[in-house]
Amino acid sequence: MGRASPLDDEEDLQITVHPGRGPPADHHRSPTRPPRPPPPPTTPIYQPFKKHFPWLVPLFVVANIVLFAIAMYINDCPRNSHNCLAADILGRFAFQNLKENPLLGPSGSTLQLMGALEVKKVVENHEVWRLISCTWLHAGLFHVLANMLSLVFVGIRLEQEFGFVRIGLLYVISGIGGSLSSSLFIRTTISVGASGALFGLLGGMLSELLTNWTIYANKFAALLTLILIIAINLAVGILPHVDNYAHIGGFITGFLLGFVVLIRPQYAWVRQRHTPPRYHGNSSKPKYKMYQFVLLVLSLIILTASFTIGMVLLLRGVDGNQYCSWCHYMSCVPTSLWKCKPDEVYCESTMVGNQLSLKCLSNGKSKVYMLEGNSSHSNLEQLCSQLCS
Repeated sequence: MGRASPLDDEEDLQITVHPGRGPPADHHRSPTRPPRPPPPPTTPIYQPFKKHFPWLVPLFVVANIVLFAIAMYINDCPRNSHNCLAADILGRFAFQNLKENPLLGPSGSTLQLMGALEVKKVVENHEVWRLISCTWLHAGLFHVLANMLSLVFVGIRLEQEFGFVRIGLLYVISGIGGSLSSSLFIRTTISVGASGALFGLLGGMLSELLTNWTIYANKFAALLTLILIIAINLAVGILPHVDNYAHIGGFITGFLLGFVVLIRPQYAWVRQRHTPPRYHGNSSKPKYKMYQFVLLVLSLIILTASFTIGMVLLLRGVDGNQYCSWCHYMSCVPTSLWKCKPDEVYCESTMVGNQLSLKCLSNGKSKVYMLEGNSSHSNLEQLCSQLCS
């Protein structure tokens, strides 16, 4: 008996091969690929310039509306005047009659009391504060609504872009510049309104577009649109009873001041700050262009000189119309539909001691004034003009 082989005892021997286990037998295998480099680190999406929350411009709007309400409360038309508008509904907040104030507002004497711009008081009494206070007062409901709507549409966007400090300075200083320009040419009437400050914001928008020219797309379309808006608003100033001197003065002030307070770094410098150093090499981008520095310095010089010379001329009582015979056309252009010079007014006066009684012959209004010291003929004419306005 011999030893038997295992194959002899197993009649059916099966070998099963499971595919897919291990790499395939390929004698022509491609060389091993190098590992892929890691992706560059992702940076969060950023805006080139920080957005600010607008709160100062809405505060300005509220302040102007509140001051208008205070002016109407002090005015108390039913007590101090006749033929008041909506007296049954509004009570002491009733408007002066449309002949006296077509803008639905208080009387001129109330505005004068609250700080309207009156050249005589600025020159003789040195009440320079009226250059600021007049920009927060308005002649009527239509006046304040139009100005505040413009302030909301223009001012909020600017405050979002540049913050409350820059826009606050631009608004206030432009308003003073408009008042200064107005006081050098308008000598006989009072002036109120925020239009000079609003035109300063438009002027600042124009200079901001020019000084930051390289960071904007569609530059020429934006420039032409802005110039058209400014031209239309300035053209409205040639109508009577509109203080276009304040518009022009505020616009020029805002235009020059925009080169100073609305300057922005170049986009390449901002982008360089927000990317890792290996992506922009060792080259360093300048923060500002040379022309931005030149415009800034020139604007500061012109602004300082203009405000200084203007204040000196104003306090000396200089009338700009005597040195510029055609400048009155910038504020009003006479046509067949309207005239620019106000009608002459006449009053009857009675003087008893320091008590002056005036009666306007055109509207029948009368009022008693207590005079201090000797009053000149020009003072009496001004009182008569206010009474008949």
